Amino acid sequence: MWLEIISRYYNGYCPFGIECATLHETGNMRGDVQIDSWSAYRRFLTEDLAAYDPSLTAWRPWHAIKYPTLSFQRKLRLAEYWLNRRRGPVAKTIALMLRWRARHIGMKLGFSVPPNVFGPGLSIAHWGTLIVNDRARVGSRCRIHPGAVLAVKDGLATQLGDDCYVGPGAKLIGGIILGDGCVVGANAVVTKSFPAGSVLAGVPARVIRKEARAITSD
Repeated sequence: MWLEIISRYYNGYCPFGIECATLHETGNMRGDVQIDSWSAYRRFLTEDLAAYDPSLTAWRPWHAIKYPTLSFQRKLRLAEYWLNRRRGPVAKTIALMLRWRARHIGMKLGFSVPPNVFGPGLSIAHWGTLIVNDRARVGSRCRIHPGAVLAVKDGLATQLGDDCYVGPGAKLIGGIILGDGCVVGANAVVTKSFPAGSVLAGVPARVIRKEARAITSD
């Protein structure tokens, strides 16, 4: 909480020498949307909250107990904010502390989710094993379930577009690209790229139908 207060207080001017950047969106398909301004940080929090449960209009302190996965996401977002803006020894120290805190909480929930992978509107369905390589890039409004793995192969990792759904136990391996609105079924193993709107299932995954819209709920 106190780090959020510091972050807000020093937005615009920072004696730590942190440059006040703006949100840059150079391509959602490759996840090049990062939190590098206070307004971007607040927007990510708002979209994450709405994606998790549209009935939640504001974050309350007791929600940290009721919604542990969402609480983890909020700590991850604050870590991203400081990691992307760090420009001095004090700021770097804060960034490392926040990253360690997010990682520690993630380990308790079974998550291995590094910063700067997911765009705004992330929805992690439940706690449980979730492994994401730090080279993966995921667009906005992704819904992902426990047991999913976004793995690296030959130095390349998965890229997902906006509005994608990753079902329980799904494995996405290597430098594949899935377009906007793709749906990966439970326990599917995806080893090649697919166009937008593909609904995938099986081992190895194949297209079972084309979907006009993304599936964002269970």
